[in-house]
Amino acid sequence: MTLAQLQSFVLAARLGSVKAAAAELGVTEAAVSVAVAALRKELGDELFVREGRGIALTAGGRRLTALASEILHLAEQARRSVQDTPGQPRQMQIAATPVVAEHLGPLVDAFTARDRNLEVSVESVAGADLAGLLEHRRADIAFGPAPSGDTAATIAAVPFLRARMIVVAAPSHPLAKREGVGAEEAAEARWLLGPSELDPTTGAGLLFDRLGIDPTDTVGYTSSAGAIAAAVAGDGLVLTLAHAVVEEIRRRALVRIDLPGTPIVEVWYASTLGFGRGLPAALAMQRFATSPEATQAISAGRAGAVSARVQPRPHVTLWSSVPSE
Repeated sequence: MTLAQLQSFVLAARLGSVKAAAAELGVTEAAVSVAVAALRKELGDELFVREGRGIALTAGGRRLTALASEILHLAEQARRSVQDTPGQPRQMQIAATPVVAEHLGPLVDAFTARDRNLEVSVESVAGADLAGLLEHRRADIAFGPAPSGDTAATIAAVPFLRARMIVVAAPSHPLAKREGVGAEEAAEARWLLGPSELDPTTGAGLLFDRLGIDPTDTVGYTSSAGAIAAAVAGDGLVLTLAHAVVEEIRRRALVRIDLPGTPIVEVWYASTLGFGRGLPAALAMQRFATSPEATQAISAGRAGAVSARVQPRPHVTLWSSVPSE
C-alpha cells in the first residue's frame, strides 16, 4: 500500500469517478485504475463499484476513505515538518468561492504582515466543494458558505462577514428607469457574470435560483471587477457586493436595480478542520478573519485587489474550479 495508491483512491471517492481523479492528478485513467486495483487486491475489498456514470463506495471503501485521508494528512504534515526550517517560507493553502476569492487580497495582506515567512496559495472553487477539500486535506482553510454535507460535522465554521449584494447597471440601462422590476424582466435582461457565478450556493447563481429564472443572455468575465467595468459601460446587469461599487454609485456611473429578493445578504464563513486537526496558521487566520482589522481590510478593498503574498496553487489556475462530472 503506497501513498500514491491511497491518493488515487481518495480522489476517485471524493470526485465520484476515476476519470475526474485522473484529471485532478494529471495522469491517465489507467494509472488510477491500476492504483485502485492494487488496493483492492491487498485489502480484499472492491472498495467501490460503478453506478451509472459515477461510483458507489462499499462499506469498506467508506472506511478506507476516512482512514486514507488521515494517512495522507499525516504524510503532508511530515513533509511540512521536515521542510519547516527556521527562516524559510511555510505554506498555507486556501480554498474560496470565486466572489470571496476576489476580496481576500486585503485580508491576506493584513494577516501575513504579521508572519513574513508564510506563503499563501488560493484555489477558487464551488461552494459545495469546500467541505471535501478541507476533509481531504487539499485546503487548510476555506472561505465562503458554511460547509454542508456528510463532512460538515467535522469542520469548524466561523462566520466572519455579512456580505450585502445588490444588482446594478448603468443609468442608461432600460431597467434603470423602472421601479419594481419583476423576475420575468430580469430573465430577459443581459447579465454580466464573474467566474463560476452560476454556483447556486452564492452570488448570481443563488439569485437566479431564488427568482426561479434561467437567463439565456449572459456574458462571463474572468473576474467580478471585469463584470463591474462592463456594467459601467452599459453592457448589462451585474450582481455585486455593495461595498465594491460605492464610488461608482456615488458618481452615478452605476445605479441600483430594485429586483425581488435583493439585496442578498450572504454570511461568509472561515472554515478549518478545527483545533488538533487544522494547520496552526490556518487556525490563526480563522481567528484573525473575525477581527475588526480583517473586516475593515475587506470592506475597504475592491474586487480583484491582488495580494502580493498570494501564490497561485500549483497546477491550478487561480480562478478555476475543481473538476467534476
